[in-house]
Amino acid sequence: MSTVNAQTLIVEKTANPVSDSDREALLQNPVFGRVFTDHMVTIEYAPERGWHNGKVRPHDTLQLDPATLVLHYAQEIFEGMKAYRLPDGGATLFRPDANARRFHNSANRLAMEPLPEDVFIESVRALVRLDQKWIPATDGAALYLRPFMISTEAVLGMKPSAEYLYCVVACPVGSYFKGGSPAVTLWVSDQYTRAAPGGTGDAKCGGNYAASLAAQAEATREGCDQVVFLDAVERRWVEELGGMNVFFIFDDGSIQTPPLTGTILPGITRDSLIVLARDMGLTVREERYSIDQWQQDASSGRLREAFACGTAAVVTPIGKVTGRKYNFTIGDGGAGPVTGRLKAALLDIQNGRAEDRHGWLDRL
Repeated sequence: MSTVNAQTLIVEKTANPVSDSDREALLQNPVFGRVFTDHMVTIEYAPERGWHNGKVRPHDTLQLDPATLVLHYAQEIFEGMKAYRLPDGGATLFRPDANARRFHNSANRLAMEPLPEDVFIESVRALVRLDQKWIPATDGAALYLRPFMISTEAVLGMKPSAEYLYCVVACPVGSYFKGGSPAVTLWVSDQYTRAAPGGTGDAKCGGNYAASLAAQAEATREGCDQVVFLDAVERRWVEELGGMNVFFIFDDGSIQTPPLTGTILPGITRDSLIVLARDMGLTVREERYSIDQWQQDASSGRLREAFACGTAAVVTPIGKVTGRKYNFTIGDGGAGPVTGRLKAALLDIQNGRAEDRHGWLDRL
């Protein structure tokens, strides 16, 4: 039983919205994840009421009992998605149905109560409609949306929670990487792994990212932008970055990306780029690729380009890879032409500048 559906979210507007002038100043060059819009979404779950008390309400703090399960056993999931400003001044979401499905799958993997997919989509739509003025108009910027769910039962017991809180917050964002370099440098982690077979690698949960932080800190100390993880069994197969999928482009024009075998997050940007590459007539293989082969192909020139991708970073060229046993440059160390074509094709669709042949846009 649930009392919340896609038509029953209650809207409570803030009495103290950010002024138009202050908001415009904040939108000029937003730091990723630091500035938030006026409102948020909250929906509660309890066994006797199902999903209930759904609201779009003023952005505010949450109050939690110190014994709340999420604080002790990390039963938590989240999503990352964006709303875009269209040329006519309207707004759109990009493939929210795919985010809703992945959120549902993540909930099942973490033994959480799944939120109905239509409620997920409408909750995001409702927040964007109310805070549409927060979508930046500058090129490359967007409104980043963070739906998440936490276990809220107050009990110290190793068990699935009986109660949950679903929220959505939003923040205007610009470029994820601020360094100004045309390509990022990766650190190969040979000490840490991100996910193992049978684990939560294909769920979008906070524990995966927390486990990557020590490796990311090591990458930062070594002067690198991001860490790249190898598989947990053989420690040789390239899997993904700390928060992005990875692609390789070869001298014959073909593209390769690691397959989704349960240890890699099924990225929506990843899937979209595979479709767009095939639309361009390019061959795309979902096959394993070893770190040694990556170094060999970069050195021989067989590998011409590589890039990382995700909702936050969009498409980011990889220029150099280094580690205790590795040190190689890809191509000329900058952004390659195929990477540029794919990024442009994706951004043109997301921002309404190109035909949406696959029905990915959800105009508000």
